[in-house]
Amino acid sequence: MSAYTKEEVIEFIEQEDVKFIRLAFCDIYGNQKNLAILPSELERAFEQGIGFDGSAIDGFTDSAHSDLFLFPIASTLTVLPWRSTSGKVVRMFCEIKRPDGSLFEKESRYILKKAVLAAREQNLEINIGTECEFYLFKTDEKGDPTKIPFDNAGYMSVAPEDKGENIRREICLTLKEMDIHPESSHHEEGPGQNEVDFRYAAPLKSADNVMNFITVVRAAAARNGLYADFSPKPLSGQCGNGFHINISVKSEEGKDVFESFMAGVLSHIKEMTVFLNPIAESYDRLGSGKAPSTIGWAKENRTQLIRIPSTRDNEKRFEVRSPDPTANPYIAFALLIYAGLDGIKGNFKLPEPANPDIKRESLPKFWGEAADLARQSEFIRNILNNDVESFLRR
Repeated sequence: MSAYTKEEVIEFIEQEDVKFIRLAFCDIYGNQKNLAILPSELERAFEQGIGFDGSAIDGFTDSAHSDLFLFPIASTLTVLPWRSTSGKVVRMFCEIKRPDGSLFEKESRYILKKAVLAAREQNLEINIGTECEFYLFKTDEKGDPTKIPFDNAGYMSVAPEDKGENIRREICLTLKEMDIHPESSHHEEGPGQNEVDFRYAAPLKSADNVMNFITVVRAAAARNGLYADFSPKPLSGQCGNGFHINISVKSEEGKDVFESFMAGVLSHIKEMTVFLNPIAESYDRLGSGKAPSTIGWAKENRTQLIRIPSTRDNEKRFEVRSPDPTANPYIAFALLIYAGLDGIKGNFKLPEPANPDIKRESLPKFWGEAADLARQSEFIRNILNNDVESFLRR
């Protein structure tokens, strides 16, 4: 499914027997929200927007300034393949605007869009790929989630030990129907733990894919009588869930900006951590297993904050390994891009790669420390319009 224009969306709705249109957006914490409209309301949605109560969305607005409007983004149209076949259901992500037509500054997709535009102004092409882990747990007789893993398989196990194989296949095939193409999937180290990896895409497309992926995983798990858990540390003593973010950066002018971009990320990582690891449980994961706890980089080493993977092509990329799946991908990608741009602007130099003889600075050890660093950061305040507090997840 290629990117649609407004006119093509309207034609698709008419020709494909679409009965409902879901208008989707994220709250500032990365939780997907939506409302449904009938096809008869689509033209109005494009032209005038569909109103909703912004004061009912955590961190958005107060009750005195509650009116906000959703404007669908035609290029994000996707069919929801698990919905009823008697009339299709489609979804589009939306821009959020105030009554005066101005873009809502707390809308996280808009924040990422501004970061992408800032990179383009410097003639940079940035692409992002993700690796997202989750646990599958059994549910009880009432359908409520338990902490009993779906299986006891290990890293890259196969059936019958790996009971998640068919569910991962279902997830990947559903994503393909939505024109989202996973690169690979496998069982992870923890019991009932799984991972799906995505190819590189432009940052906005990559973040949209993450949101669609989480929805698909949860739907597939529920259809199979299971619960998908994306929390950072679902089981004590077992591997946590990571959300590894792979970044490539190219200068259209032929400049070598890779190391200074990466150095910018390392320089700003502490003040960004509360948005990459946004809940208290996130800090139970950091420092356990292969999740990093110190600020360093290395080639190949999966225990470091940043690693440079070995590749068989000439595409250089680096992997940020500290984030977990509770992060809002739009905010996470935006902060990483801005940090990299600052590194290029300041011509930051990479420190020496990590080795056991060099003591490294630590990441924040708990949520309160990470939140204070963000509050004190001019870098963060500038990106979030001096309203850091609204974006801190409680």
